[in-house]
Amino acid sequence: MARKTGNKSLQAKLVLLGDMGTGKTSLVLRFVKGQFSEYQESTIGAAFFTQVLSLNEATVKFDIWDTAGQERYHSLAPMYYRGAAAAIVVYDITSMDSFVRAKKWVREVQRQANSSLTMFLVANKADLEGDRKVSNEEGEEYARESGLSFLETSAKTAQNVNELFYEIAKRLVKANPSRQSGIKLHSRPTESRRRYFCCA
Repeated sequence: MARKTGNKSLQAKLVLLGDMGTGKTSLVLRFVKGQFSEYQESTIGAAFFTQVLSLNEATVKFDIWDTAGQERYHSLAPMYYRGAAAAIVVYDITSMDSFVRAKKWVREVQRQANSSLTMFLVANKADLEGDRKVSNEEGEEYARESGLSFLETSAKTAQNVNELFYEIAKRLVKANPSRQSGIKLHSRPTESRRRYFCCA
């Protein structure tokens, strides 16, 4: 039986990448605040959130960077994903373009980020099944070929949202923190908060 140890605490940098309109911010807000808004304003530059998860093995504090999907902010992305412990690449199941774009993000991150990075490919907006353009099989197959983990989520219905972040936390705890880039040991609980970083 897993024992809860109150002293092991990790701090991990997590970045979300993907096209504009795929629901990255909605996923984070659903996870951090339990909220969903039908009309979410586009992120400018990047938004920063924190959230603490308590697992049996440890407490994980996520420093979450939600990057802007617009092309004009693409050049800023490496400063967020370099040194990250985990990355979530998001596409919208109703947009084949966003899936193609997600593949580009995956290739870029695999080329430039640290080799121990935990990466998930996430097919968001699973509640819009009637408008689906990218099949579950296509997403799963690409993830398998690329060595990624795969999940379908819906920020609207909360399907698999908490599961996604808990799974990442579990994998980071399992990895050796002394060798894992983007992770720090710490013992200070932090409330979730949001800040904007804006570059015109």
